[in-house]
Amino acid sequence: MSTQTTGMVLDLKGLLCPMPVIKLAKAIKDIPVGEIIEAFATDPGVMADIPAWCRTTGNELVTLEKNDKQFRFVVRRVK
Repeated sequence: MSTQTTGMVLDLKGLLCPMPVIKLAKAIKDIPVGEIIEAFATDPGVMADIPAWCRTTGNELVTLEKNDKQFRFVVRRVK
């Protein structure tokens, strides 16, 4: 199994929908295919928005988790 390279870390805490998705969509264009973005957010909307964005864009949702009032997700750029 290949090692996971973090291309970027995004701090999306305090941003409300749709800004976390907009910032992710912009940032993913700045990393090479195969790399990942790790992001942290406080808007519970990311629990639905990020998986939906990944489905529509074809990028891979590696993980999505909630820790207290913070959400962490990792997305791999596929194309």
